Parts: sequence; structure tokens; C-alpha cells
Amino acid sequence: MQSTLQQPRVKLGWIVFLLIAVVGLFYVKWFPYYNRAFVAASQHSIGKSILMGTSASAPAASWQAAIDYALAYGKAIWQAMVLGLLLGSAVQALIPPQWVARALGRADFNSVVKGGLMSLPGMMCTCCAAPVVAGLRAREAAPGAAIAFWLGNTALNPATLIFMGFVLGWQWMGLRLALGIVMVFGLGYLVNRMVTPQEAEASREAVAQLVSADDPGTAFSRWIKILGRMTLRLVPEYIVLVLILGAARTWLFPHIGPDIDNSLLWIIALSIAGTLFVIPTAGEVPIIQAMLSFGMAAGPAGALLMTLPLVSVPSLAMLARSFPRRVLTVVTCAVAVCGVASGLLAVALGF
Repeated sequence: MQSTLQQPRVKLGWIVFLLIAVVGLFYVKWFPYYNRAFVAASQHSIGKSILMGTSASAPAASWQAAIDYALAYGKAIWQAMVLGLLLGSAVQALIPPQWVARALGRADFNSVVKGGLMSLPGMMCTCCAAPVVAGLRAREAAPGAAIAFWLGNTALNPATLIFMGFVLGWQWMGLRLALGIVMVFGLGYLVNRMVTPQEAEASREAVAQLVSADDPGTAFSRWIKILGRMTLRLVPEYIVLVLILGAARTWLFPHIGPDIDNSLLWIIALSIAGTLFVIPTAGEVPIIQAMLSFGMAAGPAGALLMTLPLVSVPSLAMLARSFPRRVLTVVTCAVAVCGVASGLLAVALGF
């Protein structure tokens, strides 16, 4: 009888979750990006570089530089961040825990593929996707599946790939797509291979406890509590780190010009800078366009192509409690190495 009474509540939870996902993504992502694609096709631009505007140099480190960047960045992503927090908490409260475990809980390549494919409609930046990833991990999604979902939002973002083709050229889009597939599915597989038998057993026990403790009757009150906890835990440190990076632009990205050539040193330096820095969705497109117009070589541009969107210091901090430290270390290093590979490929292919 209790199971029969719970079924309508479970269905209601699914309906609410899907409504938030579909309506939220349509309003925040799908419809705006649909319109922006026409702008990219007609004007071969999607706006100014959020990093330096029309200048060849980032502003000197100061409180004003920090605040200016935080405000510009916040204006670009706040709606997606709210949606990410809503979805990340709803995953934990409104969806039965056994569903996440069944779909994404196995530490095999199948779960990685599912995680990567599920990311495609999201099209979120690395920080806005982080709360959803944290929610999946709280429901015991396998580390590799969660990593594939996280990186897939940025590396395989269909809208960004279209913008990139119209603005930078279809060869850049092809390079991003090819390396993005390798990163999302290859790195997800590698992370799942890092799961120890003890961690796998602990995850199965955690799922069993979640299932036994799950009460659909308290789902919506639990959702509000989880949303509040996630917001208080993730947002303050996120804001502080964005302010710090906004002030540090002048050190991470020096004066952009022809002196930034295809040398390995510059490719490595900008791969590291791109891995650390934080940008909104598709922000790498106008940044690279502006840098190329100032005379920067293709190699460093290729490095930024893969590193700027995938991870950042704020997004890594937001997920510090969701993954073992060794996993985030491997992911960070892999993104930086991929940036170097992307830069070298851009040079070798004559971009």
C-alpha cells in the first residue's frame, strides 16, 4: 500500500524536475543560442572579449579590475548558475536514487557514454554545470560518468561549436570537436579505471542506504534544504575566486601581440593560464578572435581553445568535495596537456 501511495509522488518529482530542466534550458540556453547563431553567421562575431574588451592588454591588478570582471562575468552566467543550483539540488531530492545509480553508477565505459551524451542539451559553462555534477555524485554517479557530463557541457557544446565555425573558421570547430570527444569519453574512462574496489563497494552501500532512507513524501521540503545548503557552500567561495581571477588577468594573460608566437613556451604558458581562468559559455570564441586579430599565433590560440572552457579554479573548488583529490588532479593536468596538444596541432595543420 505504501509503495502504491508513493508512486504518484515519485511521478510528480520527475515531472517537476523535467519541467525545470526543459523550461529552464529553453529560456537560459536554447532560445538565446538559437538567435545568437544567426548573429554569428551574419556578423562573424558574437561580441567583445570578456577578458580584455577591445584592448590588447588586461587591466592592471586592482580591486576595480576584480569587480569589473566579476560583474561582467556574473551578468553573463547568473541565470545559468541559478538553473544549475536548482537542477543540482533537484537531482538529489526529486529523482529516486536508484535511477541515478542504474543509469550512471557503474564504473564502466557505458556509464561514461551516457554521462557524455546527457551533457549535450545542457550547454553550460564549467561552473554552472558544477552543481549538477555535485548532485549526481551525491547520488553516487560513477566518477567517470560525472566527469564526462561535466566536460561534455563545455567541450561538446553544440552551440559553441556552431559559433566557433562561423566566427573562427570550421577548421577550429573540427579541432575542438575531435579533441573534445577524446577528452570527454577518454578522460571519463580513465577516471572510472581509477575507482578502487573499496570505493566501488562503498558506493554500492551508499546507494542502498539512500534507497532505504528515501521518502518521496518529504522530497520537496528536502529539495529546499539541499538547495539552501548548496547555495551557501558553493556560491561564496565561487564569488571570491572569480574576483581573484579578475584581478589576476594581467599576470595570466600578458600583452597580446605578434610576440606571442608558436613557440612551445607560449603554448604551455597559455595552456596553464586557460586551465586556471574562468569564462562564461562560448566566451573563448570572442577571446580567441580578439587575440588573433592582435597578431597572436595559432599555437597559443589552439591552447586556449581547449583549456579556457573545460575547467577553472572556481569550478574545481566547487567540486572539491565531490571527487577524490587525485581525480581532480588528473583532470586538471589532462586539460592542460590537451591544451598543449591542441596548440601543437593548430601549428602542424597550418591554422
